[in-house]
Amino acid sequence: MPALPTPSAMLLLATTLAMPATLGAPEAPAPTGNIVVTGSPAPDLAQLPAGPDLAGTIIARTGTRIKVLGADGQTTIIAISEATRIKASSGLFAKGKATPGPEALLNGLPVTVRTVRAESGLIASQVTFKSGDLKTAMMIRNGTAQRFDEQGAEIDRNAAATEALKGRFGDITKYNLKSTTNVFFATGKAALSPQAKADLCTAATAAEATDNALMLVVGYTDSTGSDEYNQTLSERRAGAVINYLQQVCHWKPYRMLTPTGMAKADPLASNDTPAGKAQNRRVSVNILVSKGLDGM
Repeated sequence: MPALPTPSAMLLLATTLAMPATLGAPEAPAPTGNIVVTGSPAPDLAQLPAGPDLAGTIIARTGTRIKVLGADGQTTIIAISEATRIKASSGLFAKGKATPGPEALLNGLPVTVRTVRAESGLIASQVTFKSGDLKTAMMIRNGTAQRFDEQGAEIDRNAAATEALKGRFGDITKYNLKSTTNVFFATGKAALSPQAKADLCTAATAAEATDNALMLVVGYTDSTGSDEYNQTLSERRAGAVINYLQQVCHWKPYRMLTPTGMAKADPLASNDTPAGKAQNRRVSVNILVSKGLDGM
């Protein structure tokens, strides 16, 4: 009959079984208590002196700053901090909905801003806007004038108010032209040539290196054909360029301004010669930057 284990042996066995499976793995070093966190804390806005209350339209945004255009034509640059309260009046962010964040402060959005004064300038303690105006600003950013017409009633039941918002947007769309790339077409055609395709992606790559760049695509024709035919053809050419820029060159749709067709208007050369007509059968890809970003 085998001998029973002694009490000491049983204790040793129990201790061994209770040890974790990771026996032999190196232990994580114990905290030293000397953790250093770098950076600047968010300012306590309640401790700063009050600044002016401002009402106007956001015409530019970069990083944590916005530029607001007032009714008097004056612009003011205001910083947004983690402590800034952002409030929508009703509707889109009504009770039960998420509180809007800084990403809601889009170009074209009418706002009322309560500010405080800091050494670095004005900081917004509160930004307030109407939810209907935010919907319009989102459409300005992501859509086109056609969507304005199709969805205007949904944005705002008051047609006069919608037109006023569109007018305010029109007033602030002032741009600096940075470059123009022309691509050319065969007579009566809207198909892109291999050279045109290469030139479009080259233009898109160059535009990516320009801060806050937008594209404006305009289609043209020569003088051959009727005005109605040329208008349709110029729009088809512009559409072909936009599709290629977005689908192949990966230019973001929200960075594209509303395209247009200009038919035979604004020719580059005389339509009296075949060479001149070839220069006029084109689409111009214009790289623009809003003047509202100057000084930002």
